[in-house]
Amino acid sequence: MSLDLNQQALVGHDDSLRVALAGAGLPVDDLTDAGRSFYRFSRGGQTVGFGGLELHGEIALLRSIVALSDQQGFGFGHAITLGLLDQAQREGATAAYLLTETAAPFFQSLGFRPIARGEAPTEILATRQAASLCPASAALMVRSLPA
Repeated sequence: MSLDLNQQALVGHDDSLRVALAGAGLPVDDLTDAGRSFYRFSRGGQTVGFGGLELHGEIALLRSIVALSDQQGFGFGHAITLGLLDQAQREGATAAYLLTETAAPFFQSLGFRPIARGEAPTEILATRQAASLCPASAALMVRSLPA
């Protein structure tokens, strides 16, 4: 089965995005803030999930990656994450960061490594996600992007 997904830009106030993120227990309070890009991922015309990113110069923060509950277990989370990393790289990012409470092993399988918050760039620590939306217990992870 090919996991080539169609990636379509969305606005932060898209209802299907909000419902999917809220259903997965992910933050929705800052979706319409400036500087965020969100995407719908679909295959064969059917939405399989969503993801987003924030760009801060050469640094990207991956946001709100979710495969819809009826689409889990097919590798879509992996494909969505790789799609976002490709997007970040095309836009000039050389490193990607993320925060997660439950999916550290999944992201490690994609080349992310956990780091202490003190090792993160100030641009990442200043994001609403790092500063207030995610608890201090959330794992902070990083992955270099090829030049």
